[in-house]
Amino acid sequence: MQQRSTTMTAPNWLPQFCTVPTLFAVMVVAELVALVVVSVPEASPRPWLPRLGVLSVYVQWLALLNAVVLCSLRRPLAHFDVRAGFGVAWLVCLLVTALASAVVCQMDQALGLGLSVPAGSSARFVLDNAAIAALIAAALLRYLYVLEQWRERVRAASKAQVEALQARIRPHFLFNSMNTIASLIRTRPAEAERTVEDLADLFRAALGADDAPGTLGEELDLIARYLHLERLRLGDRLGVEIDVSALPRDFALPRLLLQPLIENAIYHGIEPRGDGGTLSLRGRREAGALEIAISNPLPADAPARRNGLALANVRARIEYHFGTRGVLRVEPGPGTYTVTVRLPEAVAR
Repeated sequence: MQQRSTTMTAPNWLPQFCTVPTLFAVMVVAELVALVVVSVPEASPRPWLPRLGVLSVYVQWLALLNAVVLCSLRRPLAHFDVRAGFGVAWLVCLLVTALASAVVCQMDQALGLGLSVPAGSSARFVLDNAAIAALIAAALLRYLYVLEQWRERVRAASKAQVEALQARIRPHFLFNSMNTIASLIRTRPAEAERTVEDLADLFRAALGADDAPGTLGEELDLIARYLHLERLRLGDRLGVEIDVSALPRDFALPRLLLQPLIENAIYHGIEPRGDGGTLSLRGRREAGALEIAISNPLPADAPARRNGLALANVRARIEYHFGTRGVLRVEPGPGTYTVTVRLPEAVAR
């Protein structure tokens, strides 16, 4: 436990250079540098396109080499403060570039390829590369640092919003459940006892840490307990159709992500109807993602109840845990209301 806490609170000022977005940014900057360098006139002009090809390969190799070195040093550099760590990372880029330039120059001259510089200009070649790397590394490290800090602030704000929404939705769930238990104590005490146990399991999940996900199987079991509570309260007015056999029960899922949608379907759709209705819960796997659809009939004449809080809660949690690949889609139709949750099987967070 102590080790986990230390990892979470350690400084995280240096971006993760092994991620695809960061590597792409580094490669784009490297190619722009190659275009600028190749546009400088030479004393003995060579064809432009071959020069660009050779220089692009060399610059991209240097950029990826620096990215790999910084990626491997990310954890040791995290122990420095921002200024000292920035200086060390900058010096590492200069050292790697200088050494790599010297090695390439020596190999080129030994093989007689003539792709770099003549034998007497090796020192200047290394110094020129180091000077260019000093400017580019300083600007790029600063840009990536600012970008990483902005992402951290966005993640923190999203998590705070999710926790606030979750805290607001729990009282409504608690009041409904307690009313159900109160109605059972005198008439069916055994059912009331089982209901208390189901409620305890539900709130044990609800009060758990949001950053410790459960599984889809656990969520479906909690939904079954919740539906048992509602069947006791609504009786034959609540019908249930569940088909989730195609879903993997071990899929990692934030706790109580789907239950508020089930509660919404009953509270806003089935409960206001005099004859009740049937709640449908169906799931399937499609194109590397899970799709879970929750449908309920709409009341004909009953006044509409506001349900934006639960939907906002679930949508914010999906965005926080699954990013843009997670989707909550609302499909109101004639007489039917369907909410579909689409979650990628490859979870990033």
